[in-house]
Amino acid sequence: RRSATRRAEGGRDGLMGGALVGEHPRSKRRIPPLWLPSLLVPLALLFAAQRTGAFSPCKPPCTGPCGCWECRRVVRHPSFLLSSHLKMASKSPTDLVKASTRRIVSSATHCSIDEKAVAVLAASIAGASTPATGPSEAASRAAAEVGQRGPEMPEWDTETHFFDGGDATVQYLLVLDALNFCFWPSEGSWEYDRLAAGLKRALVADPDCLSASRLAAVDDASLCSLLGGGDPLPLSTERVRLVKEVGEVLMDKYDGKAAELVRRAEGSAEKLVGLVTEGFAGFRDHAVYKGSQVFFYKRAQIFVADVWGAFRGEGLGSFKDIASLTMFADYRVPQILEACGVIVYSESLRRRIADGDTLTAGSEEECEIRACTVQAVEMIKQALKGEHGVGALSVQVDWYLWQEGEKKAAAGLLPPHHRTLTVYY
Repeated sequence: RRSATRRAEGGRDGLMGGALVGEHPRSKRRIPPLWLPSLLVPLALLFAAQRTGAFSPCKPPCTGPCGCWECRRVVRHPSFLLSSHLKMASKSPTDLVKASTRRIVSSATHCSIDEKAVAVLAASIAGASTPATGPSEAASRAAAEVGQRGPEMPEWDTETHFFDGGDATVQYLLVLDALNFCFWPSEGSWEYDRLAAGLKRALVADPDCLSASRLAAVDDASLCSLLGGGDPLPLSTERVRLVKEVGEVLMDKYDGKAAELVRRAEGSAEKLVGLVTEGFAGFRDHAVYKGSQVFFYKRAQIFVADVWGAFRGEGLGSFKDIASLTMFADYRVPQILEACGVIVYSESLRRRIADGDTLTAGSEEECEIRACTVQAVEMIKQALKGEHGVGALSVQVDWYLWQEGEKKAAAGLLPPHHRTLTVYY
């Protein structure tokens, strides 16, 4: 009985306590543990992937689908656009915009930048004598007219926009910039100023109208009512979707407040652009140009600039790196830059725009127009500083040109702008 008991106890030890893992209770043979194959297979796959370079990072850090594993994941799943890709790429969101638009300009075939016209326009804005050689007479005249207001950069328009100096202003701006795109299909019925003023009236009348819960529940009828009724905004279904997204993300991540989103950025414009593009899919303004991913981030950047402008660089609008933002690639600024000879279209593209053809979002022509606009404003900013001692941010040059473009477009003094159906601008 004693020996039988010990054998029984030995059996229990083999199963439950003390025997080597995998030892069978009735045998001294060792068998592989069941978890070993499940570990070895992934390790083997990982080793093979590393040998083929599938997991190797790019050097220098990539900005597009070059073949590395991270790029492939970004292209297949755009939701990883910033949350994963930037961790590897080590480039800031605005650096991605500058680098990818510069790459487009270097190989563009439909659109180009006239550097002499850049110098003429910069001199005109600075109030200096224009260079002896420049673009055509009409373009030089247009540049001179743009610069008549002088080098003073525009400030935030408090008459059109809501401002209370607190959290409600940031909530207003995020909703405004979620809706700030593609007004041209309304043929002048809807413009940015009407949208901004309509949201302001609604918020003054009902301070809770832009709460995250109400934004998340918005529909076509309630959005139209919020903006004062009348004819609906173009692409209204998409606008409703994007407003709902704002409400849902704010409730999920930021206690329902856009101001909390801004505070999480800790005074960094770059970080705020990253938070916006990471958290709100509707703000991820990017495309694929000739097989490479390119970035514009128009509405994400303009939200940061609007917060900075509304608060005049103080409080919630204090950003230590506001100079890192680029201009906001839309259709009004390239329109006035073309009139000034800064942007030059190929004959075929110029004809398409003149005929009112719709350029496909993400097409080569559309990407080149937007990229040339970004880089042209960077060049104008540099010329203002380097040649004329006028310190201006890309944000301010954008506002300057946009305001002049709005006035001249209303007066019928500009060539047609390009038309693209898009939620990005």
